[in-house]
Amino acid sequence: MKERAEKGFRKLIVWQRAHKLTLLVYKLSESFPKHEMYGLTSQLRRAAASVPANIAEGYALGSSAQYLRHLRIARGSLSEVEYFLFLTRDLEYISQGDYPDAENHRAEVGFLLWRLIDSIEKKK
Repeated sequence: MKERAEKGFRKLIVWQRAHKLTLLVYKLSESFPKHEMYGLTSQLRRAAASVPANIAEGYALGSSAQYLRHLRIARGSLSEVEYFLFLTRDLEYISQGDYPDAENHRAEVGFLLWRLIDSIEKKK
């Protein structure tokens, strides 16, 4: 049986990459200290999940203004992820080797978000 083609927000490359970043963040944060469960672990995971969630919500709302608003919220959440990854590296919760990969994923999502926002703004 052939897989169904992706529809809606799931076809967006930026959403796909943001979802992969979220999965990576969850995997990396599994090994964080237990005392961080309701602190840094929770904050990082919520910020990461907020990125694809806001892309999806904005896409579903239909209007350019609402879509842009949610894409900008996603960009803000992505900035939080950037800082939290940097902090977890400095706290040695993630290895020096894992950090560049996570940061590269985050930077790619940031670039794709910037390009999408720019293209929508130019159409206005």
